[in-house]
Amino acid sequence: MVSLETVNSVSGGKSSAYMAKHYPAKHNLFALVRIESEKCRFPDEKIRLLVEDRIQKPFIGTAEDDTIIYTMLDLEQYLGQKIDWVSGITYDELIRTKGGWLPNKLRRYCTTWLKFDPQFYWCYDKFGDVPVEMRIGLRANELNRRERIEEKLNKDGFGEYKGSVEKNTRGQNKWSLFAWQKPSFPLMDNAVFKDTIVEYWQDKPVRFADYNNCVGCFHRNPLFLNKMFIQHPNKMEWFNKQEKLKKNKNKKACWRNDTTYDKIKHYQPQHELALEDFGSCDTGGCID
Repeated sequence: MVSLETVNSVSGGKSSAYMAKHYPAKHNLFALVRIESEKCRFPDEKIRLLVEDRIQKPFIGTAEDDTIIYTMLDLEQYLGQKIDWVSGITYDELIRTKGGWLPNKLRRYCTTWLKFDPQFYWCYDKFGDVPVEMRIGLRANELNRRERIEEKLNKDGFGEYKGSVEKNTRGQNKWSLFAWQKPSFPLMDNAVFKDTIVEYWQDKPVRFADYNNCVGCFHRNPLFLNKMFIQHPNKMEWFNKQEKLKKNKNKKACWRNDTTYDKIKHYQPQHELALEDFGSCDTGGCID
């Protein structure tokens, strides 16, 4: 069997960073989620322009904690190995043009367009239709997340993606299904747990956010999202605004089916909760 090109999918979290350090791949790949809000503009203009140069697209701000930008720059220096940055359409464009509704737990198309889509085209541009070994930073106890990933694989164990890499005779996009990546899980296969990862990064020169992935992710506990309104008010107002705009057209167009972000914003918890009181997201999609 021909060996596949290896790609470490790094997300900005400690687990995938640990994987990149201890289980080196030939390539490291990071997908940046962008939003268009000037109120969420990245505060360091020099770094913001550096990011634009990396992704070769306009960059105003990210739906994630701004720390993730420094994480990736620090990590690249610490690894002594290049990290390739990709970015697809903005989250705003996703909501305007895809689906017709807000992403939610049942129709979570945001990960597809904001993460998988730019990763797929990066791989295709480099390797054509030859699949890669995509290494994913799941820890040893995250079996349910692995199962969710593997249940979507084809009969040969490859993840498939519907992409367009050529035009038909009428000049329209020609869509095909590509078996583009075979996932592997080095942390899980080597029994690496969270405590080992946390301890490793304690004295290393890499900055990490308390939590990565989108600060307003609808998979998060509402009390967690309430704390995000305090810590990241402008970013959470962006999520709140998207819901209000959609609800003007469709009363059911919410991020969640149990409450709205405007109600979450005004929660008054009975006691103070620390971020440590909330566990990791358990969706199997956006990997930390």
